[in-house]
Amino acid sequence: MSDVYELAISVDLRDELSERELDELRRHLGIGPRPERLSIVTGFPFVTENESGDPVVEDDPRPLPAGRGAAWRVGGVLCSALADRAHLPRRGWALTSRQEIHPDEFGQVGELLRWLAARAHGTHTSAEGAVSLGCLRSYEDLVPEALQVVNARVVWPTDQGFAGHALSGQNT
Repeated sequence: MSDVYELAISVDLRDELSERELDELRRHLGIGPRPERLSIVTGFPFVTENESGDPVVEDDPRPLPAGRGAAWRVGGVLCSALADRAHLPRRGWALTSRQEIHPDEFGQVGELLRWLAARAHGTHTSAEGAVSLGCLRSYEDLVPEALQVVNARVVWPTDQGFAGHALSGQNT
């Protein structure tokens, strides 16, 4: 079984994003340059070795989710888009992204999902307070599972084995 998953995000964001936030969001979606300062997802640690063979933690900020073109395992196309809803009754921003991700990325993707959930239009929030952002599925599964944020915590689909998935010592 492969560790590749299809992540589909579809969310309308309220009309309260600053230009700095929009710039960083565009960067994460692969549709804009890297801003000078990051505030949405700030850490991208990875371990490498120095000349002596000792582990060294480095930071390599990269856009999430920014894949483009043909998908490697899930089929179809990887893409992301952000559109202004200024001309529509529900003002704000419409965001759609379809990506392939690996469980190693759940922590950072979870940070982005929590940020999006905090800014999602109320139509994405259930009476119980769960914010629906899209879905996730293993590339081997035919049916995706809902992806939600509840109480600032990403609830990964339980039948995928993600429930309470912890990275870096904290639940995503």
